[in-house]
Amino acid sequence: MGLVSDIRAVRKYDPAVRYWLEVLFFYPGMHAIWIHRFSHLLWARLHLKFIARVISGLTRWLTGVEIHPGARLGKQVVIDHGMGVVIGETAIVGDDVLIYHGVTLGGRGSYKGQRRHPKIGNHVVIGANASVLGAIEVGDWAKIGADAVVINNVGSNEVFVGDAASAVQQFDTIEYYI
Repeated sequence: MGLVSDIRAVRKYDPAVRYWLEVLFFYPGMHAIWIHRFSHLLWARLHLKFIARVISGLTRWLTGVEIHPGARLGKQVVIDHGMGVVIGETAIVGDDVLIYHGVTLGGRGSYKGQRRHPKIGNHVVIGANASVLGAIEVGDWAKIGADAVVINNVGSNEVFVGDAASAVQQFDTIEYYI
């Protein structure tokens, strides 16, 4: 059932898909998610963490997508194109989420025993090369534009575009000259 709904989700988001066999054979983002589900099972339920990390590493080598086996992914998550996607250990991704290539769901610090990575709501779209960093939350139906750097919470139905890191640097620079 999961495989069929995943293929339907890719067909929903990618107008280039002609046949379901294309998804089955030629979508590395989808392959990474399918393998991640197995490695997450080993990590979270069977506590075979080393084996889960080995599988995760091989998946990164094969697909160009790095998903830590501790990350939790919802149903019908689609990673379009895939290359360069990184999803950290404590990340939580909701259902029906579209992630484009080069996206990072990363941490901002090394706090053991705490969530360090973002929590992404349902029906979210994250544009190419966006970085969503820290233990922040992105609400349902939010859209994050390409190349955006998100370091603060994004509310439901909000659209976030821009480079927050550059804006902070510019502000600091201006402050010093005033």
